[in-house]
Amino acid sequence: MHHFKTCPSNKFLVKGSVDGTSVRLGMDGLVLYEQSGYGRPEKDGLRLAPQEALYLVYRSKITIEGYDLESLISYFCEQELFFRSFIVYRDLRERGYVVQTGPHDFRVFRRGQRPGVGTSQYMVRVLSERDLIDFEVLISEAAASINMRKQHVLAVVDDEGELTYYEIKLQPLQKDQPEPTLEPVDGLLTGRSVLIPGAAGSVFEAAGYGKRFDDQRLMLSLVEAGYLQKREILTVHHRDQILSPGEYTELFKADDAEATEKAAVYDQIRDLGYIPRTGYKFGHHFRVYVCGMSHSDLLIHAIARGTALPMSVISRSVRLAHSVKKKMLFGCVHTTGIQYIEFGRIKL
Repeated sequence: MHHFKTCPSNKFLVKGSVDGTSVRLGMDGLVLYEQSGYGRPEKDGLRLAPQEALYLVYRSKITIEGYDLESLISYFCEQELFFRSFIVYRDLRERGYVVQTGPHDFRVFRRGQRPGVGTSQYMVRVLSERDLIDFEVLISEAAASINMRKQHVLAVVDDEGELTYYEIKLQPLQKDQPEPTLEPVDGLLTGRSVLIPGAAGSVFEAAGYGKRFDDQRLMLSLVEAGYLQKREILTVHHRDQILSPGEYTELFKADDAEATEKAAVYDQIRDLGYIPRTGYKFGHHFRVYVCGMSHSDLLIHAIARGTALPMSVISRSVRLAHSVKKKMLFGCVHTTGIQYIEFGRIKL
């Protein structure tokens, strides 16, 4: 982490003044825009955002009448969340990027490019490790970045001022292969599972359904049985009665508070030809096989509409997924259906 001491400059020194929440430089300040992309030109000079002004004072590029570095920090920190925003701004600048404020928190240009002579690459939202991620807001902001052909990045500042960058992708899962033909089968409800007949190598086992109970039977999970029942492949028997899909769904919901979103995600993944199995040992709802059953490719956690999760929880999930060579996706029940959001750590 950097200590706040001013950094010497051997180029030029520009004087400026505080104007509310920004800093104004005279016409001599335009060189900062022309050479390094700082600020926004105006008819009588250059207007700097607070993060830009503080960074230029820190780098001894400008002086501001009546303020030294510490007093300027104190002044701008009256704006809530300013300091963590500045930490991100400084980090990006010192990595060689030109940075402007907006339209989220920062717009970051490709290395070697700046306003007027280049295009921006990243849209950056600044967060702390304790912030809640509202998935509906995240989807909206990421979609806006993607529509502008930019990468959407979360810059997360932890309590020690260290930074982690995450790229957010809205992943449209593509249809992989058709579901194999499955003959109708009767099953017996046994607690939280449904037993169906199936010798080793049966079509159900080959399709990735169930856990072997013994040589002649497979044990289906609640989501597997629910999926097959809704598609009229499985008939569920319970105490000499046949459970309708509605009756079985009510049992499912009574047993699992996340049943609705889990079933929605499971059903869609299955319809696309992927093989979802429980992801419990990874702390998530599903591990998903895309190309055969040798290695699962994805971890997916189902999220109900309106859900918010702490960034610290998401960070643990992403780190674990990377450690086992999987992608981390959250399947969010959204207005347009299920939206899959991928979180991936990146190095800028």
